Amino acid sequence: MISGVQKVIVPVDDQEKAKEFWTERLGFAVASDDRYDGGRWLEVAPPDGTPLLVLTPRRPDEPRREVDERLPHSDLFFTCADIEATHRELTGRGVRFHTPPTRMPFGWWAMFEDPDGTRYVLTQSGDG
Repeated sequence: MISGVQKVIVPVDDQEKAKEFWTERLGFAVASDDRYDGGRWLEVAPPDGTPLLVLTPRRPDEPRREVDERLPHSDLFFTCADIEATHRELTGRGVRFHTPPTRMPFGWWAMFEDPDGTRYVLTQSGDG
């Protein structure tokens, strides 16, 4: 039986800039950074270890998804224990938040952007 999600592909414009963003700004760790046949397999892991993000070059014919300004481009939602403290810490590290922490009917919500302008959701775990 399936026991979980191990890896998720994250299309990026520049793998080196993406590596710096996910590791130095968001605190992820490099899990793999290998060269092969003219390509590069680059994985980063969040502090809890899973799922691994595979930072893969975006194909020229693969534009970022067009969405309403209030929505993320990515289907990935990240979580933290204290969204306001995490927002302050990440903002201090230079992460741009498109939407600051906001209390919604379904819980806390914020959106941050990677160097390519792709928006991701940050939520607060638990009832906080």
